[in-house]
Amino acid sequence: MLRSPLTRRQALCRMGNGFGMLAFARMVSESVSRAALDTGQPDIPARAKRVIFLYMNGGLSQVDSFDPKPMLDKYHGQPLPGGSIATERKTGTLMRSPFEFKKYGKCGMEVSELFPLVGECADDICFIRSMYTDIPNHEPAMLMMNTGFSQVGRPSLGSWLTYGLGTANENLPGFVVLCPDVPTTVGPPLWNSAFLPAIHQGTYISDKVEKATEMVGKKFDPKTLVPYVHNDGFTLSEQRREMNLMEQLDGLAREREQIKDPQLDAAIQSMETAYRMQTEAPAVFDIRQESDATLKLYGTGSTARGCLMAVRLAARNVRMVQVYYGKGDPWDAHADIQAHRKNAKDSDQPFAAVIKDLKSRGMLKDTLVVCGSEFGRTPVHEIGGGAGAAQNGRDHNPFGFTMWMAGGGVKGGTIYGATDDFGFKAVDKPVHVHDLHATILYLMGIDHTRLTYRYSGRDFRLTDVSGNVIHDIIA
Repeated sequence: MLRSPLTRRQALCRMGNGFGMLAFARMVSESVSRAALDTGQPDIPARAKRVIFLYMNGGLSQVDSFDPKPMLDKYHGQPLPGGSIATERKTGTLMRSPFEFKKYGKCGMEVSELFPLVGECADDICFIRSMYTDIPNHEPAMLMMNTGFSQVGRPSLGSWLTYGLGTANENLPGFVVLCPDVPTTVGPPLWNSAFLPAIHQGTYISDKVEKATEMVGKKFDPKTLVPYVHNDGFTLSEQRREMNLMEQLDGLAREREQIKDPQLDAAIQSMETAYRMQTEAPAVFDIRQESDATLKLYGTGSTARGCLMAVRLAARNVRMVQVYYGKGDPWDAHADIQAHRKNAKDSDQPFAAVIKDLKSRGMLKDTLVVCGSEFGRTPVHEIGGGAGAAQNGRDHNPFGFTMWMAGGGVKGGTIYGATDDFGFKAVDKPVHVHDLHATILYLMGIDHTRLTYRYSGRDFRLTDVSGNVIHDIIA
């Protein structure tokens, strides 16, 4: 008797006593157990609805920004107690900060002259001065800060958030990444969805400004940011017919084969989002709609444009927006810590503007702002491996650094944890990156231990097998 030929998927389902269908049944049972997450319902009361992550890629020096150390002034030029330290490059004696610190706000927070406008927002900010991470190289440290793991292949924080909570705006991606150029040698794995469904991958958009002195809203056409969204060869109605045809074909395949293809579903969902973006994306990225006062609030340059667009995206309920400073590792001050002056000048005004603008829009209370780098820098000066003639740069320091958070249920005007007297190592209430991620998820209404995805025979989560929520910084 002649039989119709089997498809490859049908053959797999029938081989090995049906192991393919057993795997599919496991997927179905897991999807049922995650029903609450799929509907976007939080595990716990959410303080925040969205996240804006301001990322200073390269490594901000904590002792020159938000963690003043008088002992560096006192013992400048002397060896660090305890002997030489194991960092990336050869280092010398203790080096005081060349930047003055000043107290800001009712809380009296001490902030460096590099960030005077951020300092003005001190009463809204919680400074975590006891951060630490695992590896002192840029690539693994950036992967850790963005994905919770030091190697390529894990989903990013933004992908986990959209996977757990979904998106509140079907016309825009749930996770957007803004940077003038693709940052560092890592690039897309920093915002990749990895083994999560592809719809949760971050959408990268360049916020480049051709001239550093250009006001963020002048001579600006939003279509240049996302040119791939527009299709001059097909009208919206013609594109809609194509999408409907794909969905019908997918439905026929499901009916025939009795199995769901998650890759095909993710591709269709991505194309659906791109289709709908054509109507909303031009408006959300058109910062010319903002008042002159708002444009002046943010200032000039790519970071200013990225920060303003981040707030506009947050206002349209994009779940997470990440703003990188620039291509490569621009905060990597090996040769001369004075290089921080330019970076901080580009960042201070727009970072402060994010907080002020969110407050004016009534959004700071439910928008979590996170700011920091993949690691900090040493309190001793660097004397080898790229420092050249200058001897006032600082090497990478994963043992202790500062990040700050504002809004979204965080206690403003507070400090959590501390490094030692010289700012080298976290000694009081150390906070690992896993703890930071657990806290971000908690503020978004997610129990980090429950946000899991089964892949390759095990349950994965953003915080791996670690992570503790920092309840003391939550209002």
